[in-house]
Amino acid sequence: MKRISNTKKDISLNLSKITGFPYTLSNKLTNDLLETIIGEIKNNKLTIQGIGTFIVVPKNQRMGRNPKTKEEFVISKRKAIRFVVSKKLIDKLN
Repeated sequence: MKRISNTKKDISLNLSKITGFPYTLSNKLTNDLLETIIGEIKNNKLTIQGIGTFIVVPKNQRMGRNPKTKEEFVISKRKAIRFVVSKKLIDKLN
């Protein structure tokens, strides 16, 4: 069965193979890129041309329920991330 998800290590290894850079440099580049993306998303929005847009969506406090015990509890107010795929990327995949 083919693996569906990738880890940062997988991305670093692939980058190292493609570019010929040592794994340590590829790993540092991967970590720096992801930290930059996270930092930009924290500022509420990140658009990457040709790929898509990451948007921070506020979620209100609400009541949740454990389906097994039927016990109710409060789900706290939080932020979530929504990703909207670029039309260019969808066109490339199709």
